[in-house]
Amino acid sequence: MRDRSNYLVPKKELNMYAIGSMGQGMIYAMMSSYISDYYVNVLQLPLMFVMMLMLLARVWDAINDPMMGMIADRRTTKHGKMKPYVIYAVGPIAILTVLMYLSPDLPQTSLMVYSAIVYVAWGMLYTMGDVPFWGLPNLMTPNAEERGYVISYTKNFNGVGSALPEVLFLVAGFILPKIVDTSDAIAYNKTKYLIMAIIVVVIGSVMYANSYFHVKERIIPPIKKRQPGEPSSLKRIFTCKPLMCVVAMGILSSGRYMVQAAAIHVARYGFYIGPDLEGLTLAERTAAIDASISTVKTIFQVCAIVGMFGAMLFMPALMKKFDYKKIVITTCLLGFVASIFTTLIGWYTANLYICIPFILVSCIPLGVINSVSNAMIGDCLDYLELKTGFRDNGLGSACQGFINKLGSAIATCGIILVYMLIDIDPSMMLSSDAIVAATDLTRGQNFAMFSLVSIVPGVSMLLCSIPMFFYTISGKEKERIVKELEAKRNGVAANV
Repeated sequence: MRDRSNYLVPKKELNMYAIGSMGQGMIYAMMSSYISDYYVNVLQLPLMFVMMLMLLARVWDAINDPMMGMIADRRTTKHGKMKPYVIYAVGPIAILTVLMYLSPDLPQTSLMVYSAIVYVAWGMLYTMGDVPFWGLPNLMTPNAEERGYVISYTKNFNGVGSALPEVLFLVAGFILPKIVDTSDAIAYNKTKYLIMAIIVVVIGSVMYANSYFHVKERIIPPIKKRQPGEPSSLKRIFTCKPLMCVVAMGILSSGRYMVQAAAIHVARYGFYIGPDLEGLTLAERTAAIDASISTVKTIFQVCAIVGMFGAMLFMPALMKKFDYKKIVITTCLLGFVASIFTTLIGWYTANLYICIPFILVSCIPLGVINSVSNAMIGDCLDYLELKTGFRDNGLGSACQGFINKLGSAIATCGIILVYMLIDIDPSMMLSSDAIVAATDLTRGQNFAMFSLVSIVPGVSMLLCSIPMFFYTISGKEKERIVKELEAKRNGVAANV
């Protein structure tokens, strides 16, 4: 049992916040795990357009996320500092998520405009809720250890939520062909994605919005006006070397998103698991291939669940016993080694089942980084508060939000580049007249797709460990910061 003598966040409140993060995870996963497949293979938008859309939208996020952080930091309403934005954003996010998978019958140019508007608007509204939501732990408790626990505990629920659309995808792959016409593969996939989006939005939005009514903001830093000569909030953030190390770690670890974002593409063009397709009708072929895609996608998702969520379950205990930087470096190097074995075995055997144990191990850093990065940002905010007197909670949370969205965009762009490099034309793979299975492609094309979930994430894990060697808020230095900040806060108790 955990010692609750200094537990400032009541259990019910913690659980309601965690359930809210589960709903948020469902909605985000519905977008991040499937939007590239939907745009490329279902709507069959031009590959270059999809890649540029993802990149330009993230450039806008580079402006949008810090803006949202500064807005949240500078305003405190009667309903709270961060909470109101969550309830304001949840409705529009739900509507835009459904619109994203609506598949309107438009000419390609009009469809591109529609998709771009919805995608960019979704990102902006998601930022409006996401940045304040993950800034809440910094306001729920002033205790650094408690804050780390709240984050790691909540991230477990967020991870479970992100897995639920995967379960829905698996179930849909076996049930929908029995009740929905599969003779037109494109029409079938449009229906499948729209049904998934509606179910995810209804459940996820209720869970997400519910957190607003249960979370209490206990620490409201006073609005401290910048004096002439003092650095701006953006300059404080960008000149904080430990925080920049965390940001660099997050960006370099972008490959970790491949396991989830690219799994659907690997399932479609990397492996086929099912009966012989020879002699089947088009409807039967579509149903068999869809079942295979669901099975392969689920194998990767189960590996992610066991590796990532298994690591996250142990993170509260590990984060109490070891420095965050040591946890990140050790697990990322382990993930890199596992990815090498995954790649070699996949190349020589072309057997997905033999790769499973190594894929599982390579997913461990995903859970570690998801848990640790938020806690490390909280420590960096402690450092900034001690050093400058300012605590930019919103901007700190914006850093994490930007890292996540930039990583997702980089992963998607990497997927599109592979399509181009190995000469896969989605319009020839999935049409109303034929649907191509992974077995119809060359072994080189199969393996190129597989590399997106094997060696690419592994190299990313190796690279992201490098900035951690320069991260200084650990060990005795962290203890010093915590003690001095506590003494400083006690000296101005009336203001906190």
